[in-house]
Amino acid sequence: MAKWTAQHEAPEPLEGPIVGTVMGGTILWFALFVVQLPFYGWFADRDLLWWVWTCAAGGVLGLIGLWYVRGRDAALKRHALALAARDEDDQAGPANSSPAGV
Repeated sequence: MAKWTAQHEAPEPLEGPIVGTVMGGTILWFALFVVQLPFYGWFADRDLLWWVWTCAAGGVLGLIGLWYVRGRDAALKRHALALAARDEDDQAGPANSSPAGV
């Protein structure tokens, strides 16, 4: 009996407001950190300080992610502009394109 393998096309990558999504997540992590700070003693008494520091780490990593996705977004825009300029130059052709002998 032959082995069955599913061969589906890979879905297109999901492109959306990536900078906004990362910024929202970063704000959420920092908000959770700030909300937990007044209860630091409660978390310490129950050996749950990792909750507080996980939120702080999430916020810091979110800042790194925000720096990365902003750079990625800028690079994608620069690449799209370069492609558009190259296509425009290709369509325009040489500036003095008169037939020989005219």
